[in-house]
Amino acid sequence: MAIVPGMRLGPYETVSPLGAGGMGEVYRARDHRLGRDVAIKVLPASFSRDAERMRRFEQEARAAAALNHPNILAVFDIGTHDDSPYLVTELLEGETLRERMKARALSPRKAVDYAQQIARGLIAAHDKGILHRDLKPENIFITSDGQVKILDFGLAKLMRPDGEASSDSPTLASGTAAGVVLGTVGYMSPEQVRGLAVDARSDLFSLGTILYEMVSGRRAFGGDTPADTMSAILKEEPPPLSDIQQNIPPGLARIVEHSLEKNPADRFQSARDVAFALDAFSGSSSSKVAAIPSGGRFWQKRAELIAAAAAVAAIVLFFLGRSTAPSLTPPTYHELTFQRGTIYNARFAPDGETVVYAAAWNGKPTELFSVRIGSTESRPLGLADTDLLAVSSTGDLAVRTAPRFLTSFQTSGTVGRTSLSGGVPRPVENDVQAGDWAPDGKSGVIVRDVGGEQRMEFNGKVLYSTPGWISNPRFSPDGSKIAFVNHQSRAGDPGRISVVNVSDGKVTDLAKDFVSTYGLAWRPAGDEVWFTATRTGSMRLLYGVSLRGKERLIGSIPGILTLQDISKTGRVLLTQDMWRLGILALAPGKDKEQDLSYQDYSAIRGFSADGKTLLFDESGEAGGGPGVMFLRPTDGSPPLRLGDGTSQALSRDGKSVLAVTFQGTNDILVIPTGTGEPRRLASLSFQPHWGDWLPSGQELLLSGGEAGHANRIYRVNVKSGAARPVTAEGVTPVPYAQIISPDGKSVLALGPDGSPGVYSTENGERKAIPGMEPGEQPIGWTADAASIYAYRPTVPARVFRVELATGKRQLWKELTPADPVGVYFIRPPHIAADGKSYAYNYGRILSDLYVADGLK
Repeated sequence: MAIVPGMRLGPYETVSPLGAGGMGEVYRARDHRLGRDVAIKVLPASFSRDAERMRRFEQEARAAAALNHPNILAVFDIGTHDDSPYLVTELLEGETLRERMKARALSPRKAVDYAQQIARGLIAAHDKGILHRDLKPENIFITSDGQVKILDFGLAKLMRPDGEASSDSPTLASGTAAGVVLGTVGYMSPEQVRGLAVDARSDLFSLGTILYEMVSGRRAFGGDTPADTMSAILKEEPPPLSDIQQNIPPGLARIVEHSLEKNPADRFQSARDVAFALDAFSGSSSSKVAAIPSGGRFWQKRAELIAAAAAVAAIVLFFLGRSTAPSLTPPTYHELTFQRGTIYNARFAPDGETVVYAAAWNGKPTELFSVRIGSTESRPLGLADTDLLAVSSTGDLAVRTAPRFLTSFQTSGTVGRTSLSGGVPRPVENDVQAGDWAPDGKSGVIVRDVGGEQRMEFNGKVLYSTPGWISNPRFSPDGSKIAFVNHQSRAGDPGRISVVNVSDGKVTDLAKDFVSTYGLAWRPAGDEVWFTATRTGSMRLLYGVSLRGKERLIGSIPGILTLQDISKTGRVLLTQDMWRLGILALAPGKDKEQDLSYQDYSAIRGFSADGKTLLFDESGEAGGGPGVMFLRPTDGSPPLRLGDGTSQALSRDGKSVLAVTFQGTNDILVIPTGTGEPRRLASLSFQPHWGDWLPSGQELLLSGGEAGHANRIYRVNVKSGAARPVTAEGVTPVPYAQIISPDGKSVLALGPDGSPGVYSTENGERKAIPGMEPGEQPIGWTADAASIYAYRPTVPARVFRVELATGKRQLWKELTPADPVGVYFIRPPHIAADGKSYAYNYGRILSDLYVADGLK
């Protein structure tokens, strides 16, 4: 059912869309009878076609409507319109707890406040015999005045399974009998995982997982697959909170641990027990919540009172101990740079007092500089259009000349060797993306693309290869190991911290599950790897991890941190960045570009042929880990939120979006841009990294690789999921481009040697592209498919129209923002069929360089 503003649903008039999810679409509406605005959740029409399901919907809605409590979303009415049932609730202003936690962990005080309110809402529901069964941060809403509202009471029971669940997706069923798994994987109780009958204590376990995440900034249980997550819930204990955040009081940690007991009998026995413990912890007990029940419950309650009192005593002693102990000297940060622009890489020189760095200041090309600690003046080294990779123990520099942008995070160029005193670099290797000197200063490790994979090479030996990408390789002080950031997918910068032995190539993962990971160095003793990363949003923090995988938080300052280096004396070199990925577009009929950026990292994923609609994701601090997908008219109208995830492409008719639920998986979704439910593609035998629609809308082109094999391009049926390889291994799609021809018969891709070509989507036959110059890449087609657009990744970016038959070239457009300062890349434009309208991303980083003393 298509819902448009002004439509009547019973007595309610729709005003505007508010969002969409697995339970349906939500709209703001006006109840003219009572003169108030309400929220209307329109559920899928499939509900009404199932009489039993509809009966249960009405039953659960009535039960939820009976829950009159300030911490539970008020249900006003139910109805049906065009066979689609709808639910009318109070209209809330604010954000979900998931959105609130995207920046970082909450303070213990705020987390306890929210948990107290959730517990009170559960008391009211459990007293009426109603369980939630799907408590998670997405179902907790924080109003603008700080009041907690629990959403979707009872509705979880109404959803049916729809393909394999992810660690974040509902695993729901049509009934509540034992043996039926119900809930959301990462927040389910052990008894839910086993499919056993559940009671109120299951909701308390879920509350414990939420409280753990609020105070730590990471999930209590997780894994690479839903099965791994379920196994962790059944068998593993979450990392102690004190190991993750140093400011969590022991009393609060004990409450969380007690909530997460595997055996329900060992857990808190009621929401009243949880509320009482939280109130005792915060010093705000109320007689209403703390009332002691009669009968046999007295002794159990007495034990809880003693435990709560002990927790309060421990907290008092903890803070008294801190107040009487000698104060620790806090770390100090000294700013080294004061110009406006982007810093790329920085390293300590061997003396530990000089810093060498590469930066693009005030809109000029990248250049090398040096600065003495304690000085405010940087000295240019006379190496323009040059980036820094590493500084050796003997003072030699490994530099990258003529660096060119590949993706938002990857740059390639020719590696050369020069000295700190200057001089023209002597070329060593071409097309290198990362590298580091060995401790002896004579050899080094490099990272580059070969045959569709990225390889780490040392002395001619491949130590590690991946279809993803590798950043920040750093030798251990003794030279026996190389630590690096292991990015499993070419999309974005999620990654894990890995170490490879130089002698035998054995790889060990030390820390994982970060949504943004960049910047790494060894502690001087060689016993710990320090790195900058975050598990939510984009604000990277400074972590350390031992070679046994013991992880700890070291520190943070506002902004996006990147660890650059650690000196032999323990000084830490950091950059503090402000990142923005913006959108500039020329809409149909316009003669001037307009900025269509929405939040902090607006990544274009699709562009309609008529130039009127833009598909983009927010994947930075605002978008959080999974990202958020939006459609936006290029006339500047507000965007429409499609849901969480990473989108890939907009179908030719504009009715569907191809997406993945979260990065690094093969969980592919087809999301309608209008009404309807997202549909999960059948499981694939390979992990896709890219996808787009063929013109029919019935088939996709996907790129990925099966285990042990390089990437290739597949043709996939949307309905059945049947996939067949089209190209040979090592063929990868051109990134950030509209690469499928208008007739769907050809695709622009890179061969195993990295050279671009036109490949048949039927049999993978390759044709060369005449007229392309070195360093350029094909990015799209003209409407008649007689020419392609060739893009030169510079700032400003230049785009040419190249005839496929003759190789004749013509400059189509030169693209750059009006303010070029800090703009370090311009992505290939998405061009409409008329060749006039377009949209493109530009990346801007404004950096400051700091040296820190006292970080331990």
